[in-house]
Amino acid sequence: MTVYQDREAFIPYSRKDIIELCIRDGKLPETSLQKFRDFCSILLAYYHFKLHKTLEILKENYAPFNPDANTKYIVDYSESELRTMKAKVVDAFEKILEKGNYFPISKASLERAFQEISLIELKTDINFDEFEEMICYCRGDIYKTITIKKIFREFEKKIDIFERVVLLIKCTNTNDNNTDEKSLEGSHLVSSKIYISLYKNIPKNDIEFLFPNVKISMTLKNRLMLVVPAIGAAIPIALKILPQLLLIIGVIVFLTFGPSYVEKLNLRASQEDVRNMTGILLATLSLLVTLGGFCFQLYSQYKSKQIKFQKQVTETLFFKNIANNAGVFQSLIDDAEEEECKEIILVYYHLLTSNTSLTPEQLDDKIEVWMEQNFNTKIDFDINGPLNNLSKIQGKVVRGNESDDQIPEIPLLTYDQNGYCQVLPLDDAKKIIDYIWDNAFHYTYK
Repeated sequence: MTVYQDREAFIPYSRKDIIELCIRDGKLPETSLQKFRDFCSILLAYYHFKLHKTLEILKENYAPFNPDANTKYIVDYSESELRTMKAKVVDAFEKILEKGNYFPISKASLERAFQEISLIELKTDINFDEFEEMICYCRGDIYKTITIKKIFREFEKKIDIFERVVLLIKCTNTNDNNTDEKSLEGSHLVSSKIYISLYKNIPKNDIEFLFPNVKISMTLKNRLMLVVPAIGAAIPIALKILPQLLLIIGVIVFLTFGPSYVEKLNLRASQEDVRNMTGILLATLSLLVTLGGFCFQLYSQYKSKQIKFQKQVTETLFFKNIANNAGVFQSLIDDAEEEECKEIILVYYHLLTSNTSLTPEQLDDKIEVWMEQNFNTKIDFDINGPLNNLSKIQGKVVRGNESDDQIPEIPLLTYDQNGYCQVLPLDDAKKIIDYIWDNAFHYTYK
């Protein structure tokens, strides 16, 4: 089993497409095509029902942390209860993300990404100490070519993009009193709430846009572009106005302390200079206005970049946002349901149609090669997840008028003594899932 560092476990096809790809492969006999479709249909329904329970658990524990809640509570949770509920939310949240083939991004990786220059050349900084909880997961690490406009020309640039980004944040509680009314400085985040967001198509170097406490400043290049030209322009202006400045100082001393002090300080100022004071001040003021105008122009360029950055942040949060807070759960549950079912279908199909017995490692490689050769899609298939799921799907195969009381439950997937994977035929597989459906709820009727 090969491990790829440059591939993801995410399968970029829908469940419906995976079923059709298996059927078009041509290895299933004509009489088994409808049976295979039926098996996949009941499997999808079973996982939808199974993951719905996870969704309800998430919603129940997230309720007191939901900033968008519009319902009231009949109980007041204690601090220990809130800590337990928060831990359940975080744990279930991460498990669902992993089932959906999202991968985590560590704080260290995020900090490295922040150091990279984004499409707008401004320096950004995130203070992670302001977060009690911070979870960031991504999926779909691809390269995309975009067109960038620079003054009078356009050029294409290849950038690294995450197709999906999920962010969970809970701010650090800095005040034990009135926490519901205290918010993170510079934002509207309340420390007692948990904020969750799902985004699409976020450039890797622009991921800091998603954080509410992002601070921006000039890069070294921007600072040099502001300071160096200003110094270069200031030097000749300073040399030009220096004699006039000395004369102004001399006139001020002349008027304040008299001619004797002018001679003592070796300054040049006479009564004639005093009479010409207005012209000197006007000339000096003109030079200072010129220098100030030049500095203002450079500063305006920096502010223009800052406004452009803020505009891009706004557009990112508005146009690239898929869901927020409790609404994210439904999207992630759908993703987990999709990925788990696709993986199970691929594993079951390849074991069902294989002419030879396969170990988990051989099966993993077989699916990866099949996807690459037939559909030009490179994935790092996660074989352990679907094998565990298939082995946990257990039920009874009831034939004819048999009573199921004496029939043992069997799993869809087993291993022989040599470690080879074995799956039940389609008819039996359908009966097992149908048995699970029939016994999903147990009620005693009198």
